[in-house]
Amino acid sequence: MPPIPTNIKLHKKSKVLDLEYANAVHQLSCEYLRVYSPSAEVRGHGKGQEVLQTGKKEVGIENIEASGNYGLKLCFDDGHDTGIYTWNYLHELCINQESYWDDYLQRMHRAGASRVKHANVVQLMPGTKNTP
Repeated sequence: MPPIPTNIKLHKKSKVLDLEYANAVHQLSCEYLRVYSPSAEVRGHGKGQEVLQTGKKEVGIENIEASGNYGLKLCFDDGHDTGIYTWNYLHELCINQESYWDDYLQRMHRAGASRVKHANVVQLMPGTKNTP
């Protein structure tokens, strides 16, 4: 049986979702949940088809819906509301939060992308001067 949170609390102002389990409380940012959405839009339809989610730093969750007895549907304020966060997947996101977040930040860096919506990222080559 998958670990099921005993309490779920959304903090809209700080954009954090608390998942309380029998032995731990995990705080997951809305951004983290959004960029690791289980939807086909994010994960693709197979290995290597994942789509890097950029500009999601300020994303929030508008609504949380139960999805049967097996998970949650999170409705984000950027319009994204597909993909079911199963209890197993939510627990996986909790216990792997540090490594998953580090991986995400590394992929963003390699892509020259930004967590901020509509931000341009400029990378200077070593030895160059930043002149107007």
